[in-house]
Amino acid sequence: MGETVRWLTPEEQRAWRGFVRLHERLGGRLGRRLQSESKVSPADFAVLVHLTDTPEGRQRYQDLARALEWEKSRMSHHIARMAGRGLVAREECAEDARGAFVVITDAGRAAIEAAAPRHVEAVRELFVDHVTPAELRVLAEVSERIIAKLDEDTG
Repeated sequence: MGETVRWLTPEEQRAWRGFVRLHERLGGRLGRRLQSESKVSPADFAVLVHLTDTPEGRQRYQDLARALEWEKSRMSHHIARMAGRGLVAREECAEDARGAFVVITDAGRAAIEAAAPRHVEAVRELFVDHVTPAELRVLAEVSERIIAKLDEDTG
């Protein structure tokens, strides 16, 4: 435990704290708008986005939990709530009796199709419209590099 702590420099601290504040405020505002305008929570939206990004609209529980960085219990409880509202269904895995799939329903597709245009407009209004194309490219590159490193470290 005798390691030397590599404290953040003032510039690093400014960047880190700015990023954290941006993430918190942007996430909060987008989440409130999503909930009030579309009656879909940010967590519901995240699940529905991941499911619509797959060709069959279904994903194994553990793969979805990993993609969302959710604990198993959170995933199980949230999917049960979404299933109760008819947004998703649980489907047993024929190849693996222990596994199960989360499957988007027609109601889930309708919910995300209704929410997505409003959400993208909010993203544009609160974020995209305030950065230049060059800044967007840099942000995308930095984000992709950090995400790749995080994925590598969990593999």
